Amino acid sequence: MSFLDKAKDLLGSEKAEGISDKALDGGLDQVGNTVDEKTGGKFSDKIDQGVDVAREKGDEHLGNE
Repeated sequence: MSFLDKAKDLLGSEKAEGISDKALDGGLDQVGNTVDEKTGGKFSDKIDQGVDVAREKGDEHLGNE
């Protein structure tokens, strides 16, 4: 088994899925909060919608549910 095959297996594991969920959610939340802060809260609803869409697309890309 090559290095790439091992990496793919590890990335598809339950543990990796949990880690990617936490990283994705934490990163998106942090970016959303920063943008919301910089815009003075004027666009909170739109920012929240954008974060939700990005989270969904990230999950689709990663193969998470």
